[in-house]
Amino acid sequence: MAKLRVGVVGLGGIAQKAWLPVLSAASDWTLLGAFSPTREKAQKICDTYRIPYVSSIADLAAQCDAVFVHSATSSHFAVVSELLQAGVNVCVDKPLAENLADAERLVELAERKKRTLMVGFNRRFSPLYQELKTKLTAGASLRMDKHRADSVGPNDLRFTLLDDYLHVVDTALWLAGGEAQLQSGTLQTNEQGQMLFAEHHFAKEHLQITTSMHRRGGSQREWVQAVTDGGLFEVTDMRDWREECGAGIVNRPVPGWQSTLEQRGFAGCARHFLESVANQTVPETSGEQALLAQRVVEKLWREAMSE
Repeated sequence: MAKLRVGVVGLGGIAQKAWLPVLSAASDWTLLGAFSPTREKAQKICDTYRIPYVSSIADLAAQCDAVFVHSATSSHFAVVSELLQAGVNVCVDKPLAENLADAERLVELAERKKRTLMVGFNRRFSPLYQELKTKLTAGASLRMDKHRADSVGPNDLRFTLLDDYLHVVDTALWLAGGEAQLQSGTLQTNEQGQMLFAEHHFAKEHLQITTSMHRRGGSQREWVQAVTDGGLFEVTDMRDWREECGAGIVNRPVPGWQSTLEQRGFAGCARHFLESVANQTVPETSGEQALLAQRVVEKLWREAMSE
């Protein structure tokens, strides 16, 4: 079978730190080219990774089977629409689009064009989170915290919910097995309408789920704690595993050979998308799947605005 031809749209920080190192290092596909509106900056990045700069999205689409989109959220709808219309499979950074209506339109377009549309929720592909998910069949309580040392503003509440808190909601609900009922919660903002703190409580059958984020918490720590019938589990920063199952405490550090991009799920996410395209299977974080968390976050924002 011929190798998939892969392209990239958007060469900002997340593309450089997380995606290009993965995409440029694999031999299972061909990284054909990249497009970003500012050619002068883009050319330097393309030269670093030894990939051609392509002058437009249309030209890139004409050469590729699949494209990773890492452009600004405000451009997602236009960029992903153009690629899907051209018959290209797309993996796009979260959120799928800047608003829920546009996100739903993209899902409908992908279905109409019979193309794979996936949202890059990398945490679903973190090996430790995947292992933790297997322990939750008898789960009673699940809590996910993702805090920031000092990241209040400059963007408004809605931007931060979609840009960062969305990760927490999506990961927690995925670990819990899917949709859950929102029970209660709080959103605190400053006088400028910027997010300070969020915490929400969900329920899914017997499992109680809590998501939490403080934007000035003095720490960049991310951790998930699970209480199950028979054990307590904690994963810190997708790197360290701690469990207590009646026979003492086990602390398991990350394997020395495992890269940060593997630990944080970026490598697994990229592979999964391209395998889904090659095998014509539905990806784990399909557009339809990604809408679940975005609908929750949209609801949280609307309720906060109506208070």
